[in-house]
Amino acid sequence: MPAHVPPTTADTTAADPLARERAHLTSSRAALRTMREEVEALDIGDVTANWVNKQALEARTELRIKELADLAHTPLFFGRLDYDDGDHRDHAFYIGRRHVHDSVGDPMVVDWRAPVSQPFYRASRADPQGVALRRRFGYTGGDLTAYEDEQLAAGPDPYAPTSDGPRASKLLQAEIERPRVGPMRDIVATIQPEQDEIVRSGLSGTVCVQGGPGTGKTAVGLHRVAFLLYAHRERLARTGTLVIGPNRSFLRYIEQVLPALGELEVKQATVDDLVAHVEVRGADRAAAAVVKGDARMAEVLRRAVRSHVTPPVEPVVVVRGSRRWRIPAYELQEIVDELLARDIRYGAARDALPQRIAHAVLVRMEQSGEAPDDRVQDAVARNPAVKAAVKAIWPPVDPAKLVLRLLSDPDFLAAHADGLLTADEQRGVLWEKPARSVRSAKWSAADAVLIDEVTDLVQRTHSLGHVVLDEAQDLSPMQYRAVGRRCSTGSATVLGDLAQGTTPWATASWPEALAHLGKPDAVVEELTDGFRVPRDVIAYASRLLPHMSPGLTPVSAVRESPGSLAVHPVDGDDADDAAVVAACRTALRQEGSIGLIAADARVPAIAAALAAAGLPHLAPGTETTAEARLTLVPASLAKGLEYDHVVLDDPASIVAGEPDERTGLRRLYVALTRAVSGMTILHHQPLPAQLG
Repeated sequence: MPAHVPPTTADTTAADPLARERAHLTSSRAALRTMREEVEALDIGDVTANWVNKQALEARTELRIKELADLAHTPLFFGRLDYDDGDHRDHAFYIGRRHVHDSVGDPMVVDWRAPVSQPFYRASRADPQGVALRRRFGYTGGDLTAYEDEQLAAGPDPYAPTSDGPRASKLLQAEIERPRVGPMRDIVATIQPEQDEIVRSGLSGTVCVQGGPGTGKTAVGLHRVAFLLYAHRERLARTGTLVIGPNRSFLRYIEQVLPALGELEVKQATVDDLVAHVEVRGADRAAAAVVKGDARMAEVLRRAVRSHVTPPVEPVVVVRGSRRWRIPAYELQEIVDELLARDIRYGAARDALPQRIAHAVLVRMEQSGEAPDDRVQDAVARNPAVKAAVKAIWPPVDPAKLVLRLLSDPDFLAAHADGLLTADEQRGVLWEKPARSVRSAKWSAADAVLIDEVTDLVQRTHSLGHVVLDEAQDLSPMQYRAVGRRCSTGSATVLGDLAQGTTPWATASWPEALAHLGKPDAVVEELTDGFRVPRDVIAYASRLLPHMSPGLTPVSAVRESPGSLAVHPVDGDDADDAAVVAACRTALRQEGSIGLIAADARVPAIAAALAAAGLPHLAPGTETTAEARLTLVPASLAKGLEYDHVVLDDPASIVAGEPDERTGLRRLYVALTRAVSGMTILHHQPLPAQLG
């Protein structure tokens, strides 16, 4: 349905609907400024009892001022709902990123997360949900330039899917296709019904989203965090939220989405950040990393930790005044056996042991006619004889030292890996040159995860209220366990695409991954409608699916964008760099960001060619600007990033750069699906046969 656009003349009267909507935008911005000024003018000096409360209130006030910022180039509202039925009959609501009210408290803009806003995303001709009209607004910068109406009355749906795939409104498609310069932006104006169901799912359950390239799974996950913070703010303020991404480049790319939605306090990290108990200075061979990341290692580590518990061989004799109280070795063993049977954390059991011994002493005191109280029990628990016994029976465990010994001592590893790891696997994970100390060891990323596992076996890891895990398909079982510990009493949103798993330990199925995460009952949702990648591009990339991820549903692209894919052979290796430079110059004539993706080994040569040609380029994750729009991206860092136009260098080199063909094809699939508007593929080697 065509969008209404402003007249070309300057004679715009108050009767013009677009003029009325612009006036409402102006009034809403003025109301938002007033809301901010009222907070800035607050005098909290008279309401704080002490300096601690004063600092806390000042911090909250400062945060509120930031939340009320009016972002000049971000639409304050993007839609309107006119109700003709139900509780909101004859009311119109403007839907935006945050709530704005006027001087008497009436809403001028309603937060997109509010229940009254939900029909904006879900209402249809078949189920209007009380809405008579849904209006979408088009913007250029921060200026309202167009609108488009959809009457939700009985009749054919103009946006119903056809045999060629799903369809979207013109303004919706224009917003999706708008060239981007800078980091990832929110999709709050373009959320689709199937995406909205995931966004608004409850806090108590874990959701796993399998989504192909361009289906919006990352944005859906971030918007779910924003929704949960809106619906459960007090609870999550106490327990905390965390977004976990695959690398720092990715986190820099997505970091502006939540602030744009008014959420400023969500922390972001990588898995490596979570397990940073030691400095990572080494790297494992792929085979060793696979074994270290295997879930069997959890039991190996558990056995190694519990092996420190030594059966008591001597009694404990506690002297108090003129009396001596004796706890024989067999009774100490009974206490130890009971603590082991409870399978509580090693450190918690060690803390409980002196109290249990002291309790046994108090029982004897009571039997002899004394009347000891809790203070006596605490004193007995601190008795030198009891402390010495605890140290001998249940010594402290240093997680890093334990893992150091396990990877250095073949006999110690064999004793605890018996029946779990084969002899070859044990030899594969042992260090060739054992380190002399924790500080001198060249720990790998997989080693750090093992240390984190032991740390949790000794002392429980703090659990958050909600965790978002993106690009989850690349995690090992032990990494899933590390993340799961951070939400053991909370929930999670797991995002990924099995077809984009590019590590040797990439997960084979979501049920298996979710079991390692500790969330076996999670709901798995699949997004198959692609709103970002052009149809020609995703169809070309999907040729690889049967060869690397059979059974996965190909993405059905909304956008046609004919002519968006060009494949050009290049004659000779020497001409390849020149062709890449020429393709980049052509791409830079278009609007938006440009991503030049190449095999990691090719990056230095291409960087030199760009420099020689006077073409400046950015590193992945660096924010693009109008003056610097070209980013040189190693294929290993392309995952999760998007560019308006992509120049892809030599697909065969990308496949060859991986340890096996399946991983290479998946890496190529990732690279082939980073374009939003168009892609140019250059190759001096024959294209992989799987591309046809």
